[in-house]
Amino acid sequence: MQDSLADQFATLIETHSGIIYQVIKLYADTQEDQQDLYQEIVLQCWKSFARFEGKSKFSTWLYRVSLNTILSYNRKANREIPTDNIILVSPEEPAPSAAKAALYQAIKQLVEVDRMLILLHLEEYKNGEIAEIMGLTVNHVNVKLHRIKNQIIAQLKK
Repeated sequence: MQDSLADQFATLIETHSGIIYQVIKLYADTQEDQQDLYQEIVLQCWKSFARFEGKSKFSTWLYRVSLNTILSYNRKANREIPTDNIILVSPEEPAPSAAKAALYQAIKQLVEVDRMLILLHLEEYKNGEIAEIMGLTVNHVNVKLHRIKNQIIAQLKK
């Protein structure tokens, strides 16, 4: 028996919720803001899920939707989120280690685009995949990553 679109969506979101949490941690400090962003990302994913063609990995698509949603969300003056007809999955996430927390703090000091780029790099995406997700050239990704790494190292040495 074929799974419904909603069942497929719920399974994929549950499986890949770590991606959403990784992105959210870089853009929201309070638990309330993190929950709001999580719901907004899931809502935007649900709205566009029927158009996901599978030409890229689901995780690549999820990163792109998550990052675009956060950029749009941060620009909105009114953060009202409609929650009707949506499936929300919110598993518990373990607390980060001290070193990981320091790294996240350093990353949070970066500008939005650089935060996105380094997050994808830390998630072990290849530079070509990062370029595809972010709409940049591979060369631009290479140069930016080098500069970002230097910024983070300098921040961590303080």
